[in-house]
Amino acid sequence: MSVVSAIRTSRQPAAAFMVIGLFWGCYAAFVPVLKDNIGASDALFGTLMLGSAFGLISAMWLAPVLEQRLGPRGMQVGCLVFAAAFLLPGLSMSPWTFVPALILVGVGSGLVDVYMNARVSELEARTGRTLMNANHGVFSVGYVIGALVTGAAREAGLAPVAVFAGMGVVTVFLTMTMWMEIEPRDGSPAARGDFPWRVVLFGGGVVLVAFMTEATVESWSAIHIERTLHGGAAEGALGPAMLGITMAIGRFSGQIITERFDEYRVLKVAGAICIFGILMAAVAPDPIVAYTGFGILGLGVSVIGPIGLAIVGKKARPAMRTEVISKSAVMGFSGFLIAPMLMGLVSEGFGLRVAFSVVAIWLLGLYPLVRALRRV
Repeated sequence: MSVVSAIRTSRQPAAAFMVIGLFWGCYAAFVPVLKDNIGASDALFGTLMLGSAFGLISAMWLAPVLEQRLGPRGMQVGCLVFAAAFLLPGLSMSPWTFVPALILVGVGSGLVDVYMNARVSELEARTGRTLMNANHGVFSVGYVIGALVTGAAREAGLAPVAVFAGMGVVTVFLTMTMWMEIEPRDGSPAARGDFPWRVVLFGGGVVLVAFMTEATVESWSAIHIERTLHGGAAEGALGPAMLGITMAIGRFSGQIITERFDEYRVLKVAGAICIFGILMAAVAPDPIVAYTGFGILGLGVSVIGPIGLAIVGKKARPAMRTEVISKSAVMGFSGFLIAPMLMGLVSEGFGLRVAFSVVAIWLLGLYPLVRALRRV
């Protein structure tokens, strides 16, 4: 099945993936500005970013409950909350206001993430097609657009809040296309059966490795290029943009690859590509080599999270699908809690080159998780 056909089939959640990509791309390219605005050191900034992870995790636990009230408008409501919340980090001028702002951003992002992945999984079950990689590819396209627009905005001297507000206007228009009926839930004990905790544990672990890796590049690549490699603002923005570009290529290619090859084997090859790319970025002597490393990593990491969530959705009963994906996403998105804090602490003590090298170590954990997930 073609990528275009996959996106057309899942156009409602694809619009939500675009919104999430746009805002996180903007955020990644604005990290040096936001960090300077609040006067934070590397270690403090990494710790402050726990706010968004806390919000993400809180929202993902609440998402299955809120879905009963929001119904087919879940993605729409979540996107509007997310867009409104993102105005706050742009206005923050101290750590004390930055943390609650990131918590609210995380809540909106978490709600949308659970709903859009659950809707894609439902469509996969309904149509018998693989759709997850194509939708995550749309996220990557949005991420690239957000990062590049932000790079141009920074060169023009625009404030973060102005760019986030502009993305909010785009979000309002995109939400008009997101209304989607959800599958009826039979919540009786007989229908639910035993909850598949091992699927959540191993599938969520795969997603955790992927999202920890993504989080390090999203949050620290611009700083690495601007501070370690002495690049300018636009050059710094190209770090996360390069990640987004190759992740988009990887995910759209992954849409085709996963239709032809074993998903578990693809995960193992992708892990090796990630390790090579992050080590190249860590030892890069100039921004060009760093871009290449981040780009190679993007190709590999692009398919790990989507395939992990797709496998989780396939192994879950229909009545449990949203809850299983939600709990797996809680594990996965805890990577946005762990990775930025770890990167900040290691960078404070040893520099960003060492911090990026540490990423290769946790990527090795992907291999036992993939083996265990195949067996459950």
